Amino acid sequence: MTRRKMLAAGLSMAGLTLAGCSNRQAPLPEAVRPLADPAFQLAYGPRLSEPFPVPAVDPALLMPEFRRQRISYPTGEAPGTVIVDTSKFYLYLVEPSGTAMRYGVGLGRQGFEWSGRARIAWKRPWPTWTPPDEMIAREPHLEQFSARNGGMAPGLDNPLGARALYIFQGKVDTLYRLHGTAETASIGRAVSSGCVRLVNQDVIDLYDRVRPGAEIVVS
Repeated sequence: MTRRKMLAAGLSMAGLTLAGCSNRQAPLPEAVRPLADPAFQLAYGPRLSEPFPVPAVDPALLMPEFRRQRISYPTGEAPGTVIVDTSKFYLYLVEPSGTAMRYGVGLGRQGFEWSGRARIAWKRPWPTWTPPDEMIAREPHLEQFSARNGGMAPGLDNPLGARALYIFQGKVDTLYRLHGTAETASIGRAVSSGCVRLVNQDVIDLYDRVRPGAEIVVS
């Protein structure tokens, strides 16, 4: 073989080698957990502007049927009325034109014990929590948060969460509350204590929509 042919053959083999390298695929990156859909992110993403920044809700912990949504809801109740269905773990805020904003809730002991018609007398952002004397009698360690001691300061660990709506019959406090929670997995379930709990993002949304004095029906 002449020197020219040997050089040509060498270049040809080099080209094949280079072609083989260029066809090799780069290693794929490790799988990344898919993000929640944009609508979920909008409704349940973090609330960083709050006095106590609220973390995003994990979509794996809040089942689709308990996520906030507007539904068809014909009812004889006036727009602005709050309806709590304790058998289905839903709270409805009645809207005009036969719709309602529906929220999933968790129910504690007090949430099952009281039913009837009342009004939302007032509402508070990032409330102080004061356990009733009956609860303190069962759980003496809660004495540190009694009304006598000023209650538990607001914050993410406070059992009332980011917002609380206080329910009265006439001038009498029913001790029934609609309130926030960071315990997302408790939505749609019966829990050991508390009244009606919504994830913090939902109770913030409800708080902004409900006017003081609005009627509430619990059944």
